[in-house]
Amino acid sequence: MKILHTADWHLGKKLGDFPRLEEQKEVLDELCQIADTQNVDVILIAGDLFDIPLPSNEANQLFLKTLQRLSKNGSRPVVAIAGNHDSAQYIANFSVWGSELGIFLLGYPNDKLPKVKLDNGLEILRSEEGFLELMMPSWECPLRLLLTPYANELRLKTYFSLDNQEQELRDFLQDLWQKQAESYLDDNGINILMGHLFVMKKGEKQPKESDDEKSILVGSAQPIYTENFPKTVQYVALGHLHRYHSTQKEPFPIVYSGSLLAYSFSEAFQKKYVVILDAKAKEPIKYEKIELTDCKELKRKTFSEVEKAIEWLNEDQASTKPSLVELTIETDDFLSAADAQLLYAAHKGILGTIIPRIKGKNNDTDTEMDYSRNISGLFVDFFKKQNNGQEPNQEIMQLFEEVRNEESK
Repeated sequence: MKILHTADWHLGKKLGDFPRLEEQKEVLDELCQIADTQNVDVILIAGDLFDIPLPSNEANQLFLKTLQRLSKNGSRPVVAIAGNHDSAQYIANFSVWGSELGIFLLGYPNDKLPKVKLDNGLEILRSEEGFLELMMPSWECPLRLLLTPYANELRLKTYFSLDNQEQELRDFLQDLWQKQAESYLDDNGINILMGHLFVMKKGEKQPKESDDEKSILVGSAQPIYTENFPKTVQYVALGHLHRYHSTQKEPFPIVYSGSLLAYSFSEAFQKKYVVILDAKAKEPIKYEKIELTDCKELKRKTFSEVEKAIEWLNEDQASTKPSLVELTIETDDFLSAADAQLLYAAHKGILGTIIPRIKGKNNDTDTEMDYSRNISGLFVDFFKKQNNGQEPNQEIMQLFEEVRNEESK
């Protein structure tokens, strides 16, 4: 059985004020092509389907059309769970619509889908809270899925009526998964756990979340350890971290597929992937990452010379897929309006304001203003606080004095 693992689509996401929906359409088209080319049997989507709980109509239409395309009229099951950016209820509302198309969506950790058997033979053999067993006539064995959509600690314990409310989340999930594994998993099927979780090896340095990831670890919540997963699963498909990351390879892989696109400049220069699993019962799962190329790369660039910045920007703009750029310019004084116009003219993908930086300074913007200074001195101090320590050049000071003189008339 071939399985495609993806996550963190964040449909409708913008980068600042820059919309990404067209890019999302292109990369989802590429994802569908990969699924077809690789002859994938099942699609797993590990949460953060949308960027906000109530997505736009455009994002919603893209989501539904893509799921229908991936499912191939029910001949290829698609299983998706809610992430921390999603509304669990919003995702769960699609479950009745999706089940008749071979699309199975779970919003809450204790969701239980009704059994269904489609005309093409796709069947839910067993469905329990957080568990799904699927079978197709062409498969050699069933697919068993332990499913953990995102929920915070209190909600998880409430959903499963936990008596001991003081039990740590990781211990609670370990007990839950172990009971599910003992009840539903054996060597006669392919056993996979999918969740939207923050996972790390015990004792290792905590992996960094990108700027755009809403942290799952709120308040007293703790990360889940690799040792908390039941030993009878063959693969753990994760969502949340936006970079591809294999947290563990042995005795079974625990993998973040990463996000569909780079969604913040903390992900600059990251490549994006989907993961293809080659799964058989009783055997270790083989997997490989496949790069997604129909997406704009995010690049952070710093230059100390405007001319070199323009040269690089022209080269990138002329490439087959120009990047989105966060640009920093180091100067002796404030970047002139003429230079800024030249930079913006060289590249359509410079996002936001060009970041100024004074050469040889730490650009500390937290210095106190000296209110005993005259009005011109106060303006200089204020300007430096607003512009990473850069002092206004002669042109700006002259303009300030002209405005000041006009106001005093």
